[in-house]
Amino acid sequence: MEVKLAKNYGFCFGVKRAIELAQKKPNGITLGPLIHNAKEINRLKEKFNVVVNEDIQAIPQDAEVIIRTHGIPKQDLQKLKEKTKNITDATCPYVTKPQKICEDMSAKGYQIVIFGDMKHPEVKGVMSYCADEPLVVEDLESLKKAKLRDRVALVSQTTKNINLFLEIANYLISHCSECRVFNTICNATFDNQDSARNLAKEVDVMVIVGGKNSSNTKQLYNISKEYCRDCYLIEDFLELDFKWFIGKQLCGVTAGASTPNWIIDKVVNTIKAL
Repeated sequence: MEVKLAKNYGFCFGVKRAIELAQKKPNGITLGPLIHNAKEINRLKEKFNVVVNEDIQAIPQDAEVIIRTHGIPKQDLQKLKEKTKNITDATCPYVTKPQKICEDMSAKGYQIVIFGDMKHPEVKGVMSYCADEPLVVEDLESLKKAKLRDRVALVSQTTKNINLFLEIANYLISHCSECRVFNTICNATFDNQDSARNLAKEVDVMVIVGGKNSSNTKQLYNISKEYCRDCYLIEDFLELDFKWFIGKQLCGVTAGASTPNWIIDKVVNTIKAL
């Protein structure tokens, strides 16, 4: 089976930075999963004894703590600082950007609109920086049902689809007296999504590699599915199914921003051997 990789795929700047920081803190604790890739989280545990803890109260006094790439709520950061001074902040700089925007714009009286998933840890963190309860919307339809104020400021979860973001921005611009739009979708998301879109147009089958709980990986799958009917989302090579490739000539492969090369390489080599 012939395999073609997307032009841009895999680890983004923020994830690379977080992994490097965690590896420098052996025996450390990450507050929540450092990234959305269970295989890489397990590697950090096995090789560096970096473990995950979801409960601030359960973290030992003066422990070595690493803040996840998605960031944490402002109030949780304060609680953590009361527990320990040994804090390594691995929050992606692209995530701290919407946090600061929300803090600033809400203090100026703007209603904050966040395009994202309210259950996602990144969005929970961004919400905590708003002076008032923000409006979180996952799509244009949910926005149309919401009550809007005259002055709004729009930000996005960093891994969202740019076209959907623009739909929401256009709606706000036409329905509010003043709308401040801040494009907080990260560059890696743009590049990976464009590459997946272009590759999906030319292959017979598409395999997307990444965590099933990863927002940016799901976006890659959804975009690829628009252009290639046979698309599959897997976490590693063990999930590959021979039947997917019967009658196919060219397989496209891309990967989420939290997917390490060692996982991608195993997937590619397994497909090539079919």
